Amino acid sequence: MEFYTLNNTIQLPCVGLGTWQITDRDRMAVLIRRAYEEGYRLIDTAAAYSNEIAIAKAIAAAGIGRKELLLSDKVWNTSRGYEAVQEACRKSLKKLKTDYLDIYLMHWPASKKLHPDWARINAETWRGMEKLCKDGYVRAIGVCNFKVHHLEELEKSAEIMPCINQFELHPGFHQDDLVLYCQEKGILVEASSPLGNGQILKHEGICGIAGRHDKSAAQICLRWSLQKGAAVIPKTADPDRLAQNIDVFDFSLSSEEMKELDDIPYCGGVGIDSDEVTEFG
Repeated sequence: MEFYTLNNTIQLPCVGLGTWQITDRDRMAVLIRRAYEEGYRLIDTAAAYSNEIAIAKAIAAAGIGRKELLLSDKVWNTSRGYEAVQEACRKSLKKLKTDYLDIYLMHWPASKKLHPDWARINAETWRGMEKLCKDGYVRAIGVCNFKVHHLEELEKSAEIMPCINQFELHPGFHQDDLVLYCQEKGILVEASSPLGNGQILKHEGICGIAGRHDKSAAQICLRWSLQKGAAVIPKTADPDRLAQNIDVFDFSLSSEEMKELDDIPYCGGVGIDSDEVTEFG
């Protein structure tokens, strides 16, 4: 496994296990055990995924020591604010049966559609996350789905800048300006939905490149993100695909292949705009 170094010197695996939509405890137990055997050391979850207890039970059943894994969790939108985010973190710690989180992320910025004072709300939530970090409950803090203007506003009051910005990134949804901004600010990009909504796996160009490398379309997409300097957290409920998703370090895409992937027009996106979304609160 290869690693990125966060802006607070923590070593983050380049590939982690995404767990969105996986709530069945028996399946989670199989996935966690198999993922650990395949070399995964980063598990990504969120309060909104409703699987923190399942993950804790799976880790215990597999006999995996706490220090052998990095646990990344996210605070949900109903727990925004200085006090609320700290209480939410304590609840997640209890569910995960751990004294600390390696990474704690703000799941969504406050939406402009719902909150005229979105910048203040984000700043107060972030202040609470900084307190969690200072108090030792969290080793690193970051954000998800933040655009450039969200990060610019946060920087005005932040004492600690985000270590990570997790957002949708894959061929067909490049977000080049946001990637460049994060890299300039020393914020690691973590690609959520690095395989999009699955449609990109049928893209003729991606499949053609996959054939040349004797790899799957999914592996090509993951490799593209890695060569962009992003970490990836692919989600799969299929234990057999775990090995495939982490087997992306024995080949490289050429500059021509990267450009071909860069030139794919928008496709396969999940389609949630953090400025426009209203149903998440």
